[in-house]
Amino acid sequence: MWHVRTTETKSAGTRPGSPPAPPHPRTKAGWYPVLALTVDLLGVGLPTALVLHTERQPYAFTGAVVAALSWAGVRALRRRYTRRELGESRGSLPVLHDWLILLGVLAVLRAAADLHHPPLLCLAALLSAPVLTLTCTKLTWHHLVAARREAQVVTRVLVLGEPTAAGDVAEHLARRTEHPYVVVGVVAIGDGPVRTGAPVATRLGASMPDAADGDTVPVLAAARELEADVVLVAAGALMAGERLRRLSWGLHDAGTELALAPGLVECAVKRLETISAAGMALLRVAPPVRDGVQQLLKSVMDRAGAAVGLVLLGPLFLAIGVAVRLTSPGPVFYRQVRIGQSRTPFVMWKFRTMFLDADARKAELTQANEHDGLMFKMRRDPRVTRVGRLLRRTSLDELPQLINVLLGSMSLVGPRPPLPEEVARYGDVELRRLSVRPGMTGLWQISGRSDLSWDETVELDLHYVDNWSFTSDVDVMARTFRAVVDGRGAY
Repeated sequence: MWHVRTTETKSAGTRPGSPPAPPHPRTKAGWYPVLALTVDLLGVGLPTALVLHTERQPYAFTGAVVAALSWAGVRALRRRYTRRELGESRGSLPVLHDWLILLGVLAVLRAAADLHHPPLLCLAALLSAPVLTLTCTKLTWHHLVAARREAQVVTRVLVLGEPTAAGDVAEHLARRTEHPYVVVGVVAIGDGPVRTGAPVATRLGASMPDAADGDTVPVLAAARELEADVVLVAAGALMAGERLRRLSWGLHDAGTELALAPGLVECAVKRLETISAAGMALLRVAPPVRDGVQQLLKSVMDRAGAAVGLVLLGPLFLAIGVAVRLTSPGPVFYRQVRIGQSRTPFVMWKFRTMFLDADARKAELTQANEHDGLMFKMRRDPRVTRVGRLLRRTSLDELPQLINVLLGSMSLVGPRPPLPEEVARYGDVELRRLSVRPGMTGLWQISGRSDLSWDETVELDLHYVDNWSFTSDVDVMARTFRAVVDGRGAY
């Protein structure tokens, strides 16, 4: 289904004699940079001053001012306060990177000034900085996403390309609302239908025009008519080489931004590198990480995390086991065959949340399946026990999978482990999910869990498989806690 965000540019549709409706804001709120800078300055300055003064350290006020300005300086040099960056990410890794740089800067300043403040005391004073900054970042992100759902704070895009390619790009951008691009029109190159909800503003000929501005004039006219901020060229043979070069000249001379869509989807920016050969711009796509130091770090984190988790959570395991046994007959644990990396079957451990006849009753409930894909999901599954509903709501039923992680059949982070009957119906695309070990949590867990459609689940898993990195695992685990507390999509 086509979902379009529209923005009003004229007063059409208002009552006769009434004032025109105010246009939707096109730029981010002015309080974004003010809030970000204020939180960064106070989030470092106040705790540092308080800790140093309480511990009767010298230069408490001066040290707080230097620390606050250093934090703001690091963030500014990394362009965190620019309107292009503010609110565009809620990830914890950029904030953590900035904080580690801050620690290095302050360590150098401490040594240069020959100060002798205890290092652990200084570290304690700075611990609140990333927490407060990340909270502010998430607040801004949520506000921006909400605004974009109402077609506010968006970039109006005129898509240019061959009919099929232009339609594909427009539809892809329309599937989500968290990004800034809103398609307001299409310039088609050549004949053929454009399957999109956006209007076709004009058409260009299939061959390059003789006049240098033969393409530029109609494209600029369409951009001005639709008040487009960016002309987005979809990759295709009819708009490339010299023709694209001439168009870029004309658009840039007129002050209109040009962007290119190479046709790649779900490819992280960190895997892309621009290079040049024989005067031709090339886009190098790095292969997915499958071995090396990052994989070693992942294995160490998995085994160590699982071992520590099993030891620390021993009392909780005992309490859950008693609750399961007292509320329904049967074993405490439920063991089920799942398919792991390279289509290798393994036995996955969970706390039992259903009655003993659950598997036998699955066939009679097939018609009640609320999921649109290969998975079986019901919000009010009658096979789930009372304690089981609580365990599922809090994801505590998944904790025994730490055993699988310790044994190496699963990872802390990865795609959802599928059932054999699901894998039997997989196509080539879905089978790529099995390129890595399945995980206890993953992008599917922090993005809606059972509320996701089958296509969304597959897309998230493939994004993880193709763009995995050790730091992305850390980010997913940090965001999992909030998803578990929220409980959305858990049933």
